Amino acid sequence: MADSRKTFKIKSDEVGDVRIADEVVAIIAGLAATEVDGVSSMAGNITNEIVSRLGMKNLSKGIMVEVLENDVKVDVALNIAYGYSVPEVSVKVQDRVTTAIENMTGLNVAVVNVRIASVDMGSDN
Repeated sequence: MADSRKTFKIKSDEVGDVRIADEVVAIIAGLAATEVDGVSSMAGNITNEIVSRLGMKNLSKGIMVEVLENDVKVDVALNIAYGYSVPEVSVKVQDRVTTAIENMTGLNVAVVNVRIASVDMGSDN
């Protein structure tokens, strides 16, 4: 039975191979980004919005991961809380995502692109 998810090898030795799905790297990135103060939520495409409304969790919402050899490129789309500095939050997200992926997978993060999709005004309108 073949698995249709993309995976990549992070270790290979006489004992065997260790492979990780790109979805796992995306989940790590998404969780790390949401831990940053000022990040209201992750942004996603229409498919992600429909899936989340159906009650299914998608922890990689708003994350695109591209793995080339041992380098990772990550695109993060998020919603920022009103009143926070976009540049400051973005740098913190880049740092947190890079550290999380590198510590948990051993891969080198080449770039983390942050896209602010919207500003969350809260429910005090």
